[in-house]
Amino acid sequence: MTSLGSLKKLKMNHVDFSMVGSQWMEALNRLPLLTELHLQDCGLSRPISSLSSIKFTSLSILNIGGNNLQSKFPTWLQNISSITFIDLSSNDLYGQISPELGELPNLQHLDLSWNTNLTGSCSQRLRGSCKKIEFLDLAGNNFLGPSFPTWLKFQKNLFELDMLNASISGSIPNWFWNISSRLDLSNNKLSGSIPANMGESNLDLLFLSLSGNQITREIPKSMGYMRKLETIDLSRNSLTRSIPSSISNCSSLSFLNLRQNNLFGAIPKSFGRLKWLHSLYLNKNKLSGELSLSFQNMSSLEILDLSYNKLSGDIPTWIGTAFSSLTVLKLRPNAFSGGLLFRLSNLTLLHILDLAENNLSGSIPSTLGDLIAMSPKGKVIRPLIVVYVIGNWNNKYITKAIGQDKLIVKAKNQDLEYATSLPLVVSIDLSSNNFTSQFPNQLTKLTRLTFLNLSRNHINGSILQDISMLHELQSLDLSYNNLYGTIPSSMPSLTFLSYLDLSNNNLSGKIPFTGQMTTLNDSMFAGNSLLCGHPLVAQCQGDDLDQGQGQSNVEDENDDGFVDQWFYLSIGLGFAASILGPFFLIVIKKPWCEAYFRLVGKIVDKVL
Repeated sequence: MTSLGSLKKLKMNHVDFSMVGSQWMEALNRLPLLTELHLQDCGLSRPISSLSSIKFTSLSILNIGGNNLQSKFPTWLQNISSITFIDLSSNDLYGQISPELGELPNLQHLDLSWNTNLTGSCSQRLRGSCKKIEFLDLAGNNFLGPSFPTWLKFQKNLFELDMLNASISGSIPNWFWNISSRLDLSNNKLSGSIPANMGESNLDLLFLSLSGNQITREIPKSMGYMRKLETIDLSRNSLTRSIPSSISNCSSLSFLNLRQNNLFGAIPKSFGRLKWLHSLYLNKNKLSGELSLSFQNMSSLEILDLSYNKLSGDIPTWIGTAFSSLTVLKLRPNAFSGGLLFRLSNLTLLHILDLAENNLSGSIPSTLGDLIAMSPKGKVIRPLIVVYVIGNWNNKYITKAIGQDKLIVKAKNQDLEYATSLPLVVSIDLSSNNFTSQFPNQLTKLTRLTFLNLSRNHINGSILQDISMLHELQSLDLSYNNLYGTIPSSMPSLTFLSYLDLSNNNLSGKIPFTGQMTTLNDSMFAGNSLLCGHPLVAQCQGDDLDQGQGQSNVEDENDDGFVDQWFYLSIGLGFAASILGPFFLIVIKKPWCEAYFRLVGKIVDKVL
């Protein structure tokens, strides 16, 4: 490091330094002109050295988040008055936060998130003259709570405040709502209601998340005054009454999550004005009514989850044309009726289609096979990530990303939760409806399918031999239908298949109990009186005869083996006798020996 004495900026994020020794911070401290140090996600696992004297006194940016340092909190940070940016997130730090950290005069960005073993009263540690701070992330820590941190009241320049999973309880004070432009208090134990005038107190609010708390009463109508809002997440609370139509005044809204509350009434028709909305989660409420024609103006929608409500009417035909960017469509279970009349072929990005547990009827359209994202032509959809700017240091933007909410996919007779791995899920669930068509042969074109559920309908016909083309299938449920014929012999070739339910149909013949099928139990084939063979108790016709014939063949093979042994033994004995017989006679009878050799001599003389 002595040869780099003039170094001012060191940026080596995501470089593997897992083999670096324990004195790495001491070595960096020998760079007196260093102003920026970026070693994020570098696999550093050695503790941060306790520096007796600070030599990089010009250090402005320290970013060593995302390592596994397992170190005491570096108290020497309090001696670097020039520092503006500190990121120590996700490092398993422990011990008390430096008392003088709040006295740093130029600190603007502080990220101590996901260091669960830090201790000390935050009100004593951070309430000092730290008046310039703009970004504060204390998520995933235990030192904030349990009471709401009142020292935040004195922070006047906050732009981003993240206290996710911070063990805070109690009600939210009224002064809190105008403290920052981005507020995240999700996954705490906050209670009480949102003030009726909340929207009037912070017209510049961009991000609001109160998810996973115990907030009660209604969503305030004043929220519509915050027209700059981009993200609203009030999911997993106890909110009641109807959704205020004033939310549609938030013209910049791109993410709205109100799932798992007690909201009732109709979805406001004015939602059609939210033309930038890409994710809408209203699932697990008590919403009713039909989908308004105005919703087709939400042309940017990528995720639409209205599952577990009481919605009714036909599924609008315009869904196929209006929502061309849709990747997830979940409408289970509701009271939708009619047929599938919307143009599925236009939904080229759709990879989760869940219409289960409704009153849909008619035939399954052939256009189901035109869902390109589920076919070999489809591309893996990346998780929906929203990146936003949270600051600007030295003319460089600092950003933060938020992902989509977790989605529940019902498959393998259980609820499976997906978030980052959601793009790998390709699913169709039309179960528990009244479809009456034959088994749709177009489905075999959707070779990227991982989950397929057509159970509890009135589907007839036979299972196609081409079912083996769905080579990525993990779960197949065709139970409680009117399917007949034999189980395709190609089905055992579905090597990823871990769940199969063909019960309660009219299938017949012998079960192809080989390959992947040997991992399944008899309940998956129950209720088909004409099925036979393993794993069922019922034997197929001719199985006893085949078994008897097999035993007879075994006996014959044993008999043949015994004869063959004697045959080869007799040949061996005969060969030995023909060779050894003359030899013993010559040895015993001397005149015969002399006569034999005289004869051999005469024959040799004639030849030569």
